[in-house]
Amino acid sequence: MSDAFDALAHPVRRKILKLLRKQAMSAGELAEQFDLAKPTLSGHFAVLKQTDLVRTERKGTTIIYHLNMSVLEEVMATLLDITEDRRTKRAKQEGQKRWAVTRR
Repeated sequence: MSDAFDALAHPVRRKILKLLRKQAMSAGELAEQFDLAKPTLSGHFAVLKQTDLVRTERKGTTIIYHLNMSVLEEVMATLLDITEDRRTKRAKQEGQKRWAVTRR
């Protein structure tokens, strides 16, 4: 799961996922959206594919990228769990502080 968070940490990869949220796109169509060298963009595609955030489909010589929603949903659920755990811990600490102040 930490690999997926690492993949999401880069703004170019987040933009790729945002574009794919609207529709599946070929590598060429995605490349048109960025002012990056082909090897750099290919590296970003590889990271997203390795973390299963995207899946690919080959049509002849064209690679079509699709957003893998199930993995993205799992990442988001984990993120929500983490933030909820932190909120719960913080609320508990605040409650203990209030209790200590009112006991004086």
